[in-house]
Amino acid sequence: MPDSSAPTPHVCARFHRAIELIGSRWTGAILQTLLQGKTRYAAIRGAIPDITDRMLSERLRSLEGEDLVLRVVIPESPVRVEYELTPKGSELQKALREIGAWAERWIPLESDEASATAGEPKGRKRRPARRARRTRPV
Repeated sequence: MPDSSAPTPHVCARFHRAIELIGSRWTGAILQTLLQGKTRYAAIRGAIPDITDRMLSERLRSLEGEDLVLRVVIPESPVRVEYELTPKGSELQKALREIGAWAERWIPLESDEASATAGEPKGRKRRPARRARRTRPV
């Protein structure tokens, strides 16, 4: 029987909004690319396999609207446009680094999964092997 005196879980509205913002498809990859410095549109597009021009444009506009990304127009001939993180966007570096470290420990690459299941009958799922916990200097 459930304990009716247990507190109801609550999700902080700010936390939820932040997760929705950086958790949108392609957004993390765009931010990760921009953490390396000022970048032109074509370089971002080239760094993220499978993203469409339309989606990249939408995400960049959205990140601009949230004051995470700055669009810099350089008045040359031809006009050059670069994107860079604002101070607000740059503050995500530590969080994205932690997510990256978590992913290295827990998310297998598709090629890892394919080689691990090679030779097994189709339809039979192989339970992922537990990975040894790595210790890294912080």
